[in-house]
Amino acid sequence: MATKKTKNYAKVEEFDPKATEELSVHYREVLRLIGENPDREGLLKTPLRVAKAIQFLTQGYALDPKEILNSAKFREEYREMVIVKDIEIYSLCEHHMVPFIGKAHVAYIPDKYITGLSKIARVVDIYARRLQVQERLTMQIKDAINETLRPLGVAVVIEAQHLCMAMRGVQKQNSVTTTSDFTGAFERDKTRAEFLHLIGTRLH
Repeated sequence: MATKKTKNYAKVEEFDPKATEELSVHYREVLRLIGENPDREGLLKTPLRVAKAIQFLTQGYALDPKEILNSAKFREEYREMVIVKDIEIYSLCEHHMVPFIGKAHVAYIPDKYITGLSKIARVVDIYARRLQVQERLTMQIKDAINETLRPLGVAVVIEAQHLCMAMRGVQKQNSVTTTSDFTGAFERDKTRAEFLHLIGTRLH
């Protein structure tokens, strides 16, 4: 942990010192290999900054989503749909390590147990903060909730824009990828249709 003091506040940063040092060495070499001069003024601290940034962007590896859900698991007889929608996603595509960004919509129907609403968003964030593909991310969120809460059903829909398609390759800036995964009660047409209707409705 490092504390960076400025005139008006103290900024606390938590990074692995050994990993930060090793990553900085490699990022400095990357700068050299792409034709830059890592010793010029504007790039002197770039390897260190990127080393810290990549650790922040992949911090999900160090966190257990099931532990997060269990930390706020309560017995409750509610057996209707619980939806947390429009959860922001910022992840890195594992193929090019370029961001994909979007939103996740998550629902479950409790069977004896519920969890804190913020924990659903935390589960999404934990899996997103890893090198990912959108298809796997969708399944992992569903599986974590299903295995921890044992609900009557879980539904996950993710809509995201992949910058590996927008900035490189086919360079299609307006394309959006949608993935979904359903289990239990959400495999029934009526329940799934209700969920899809609700996530598409603006109630606020």
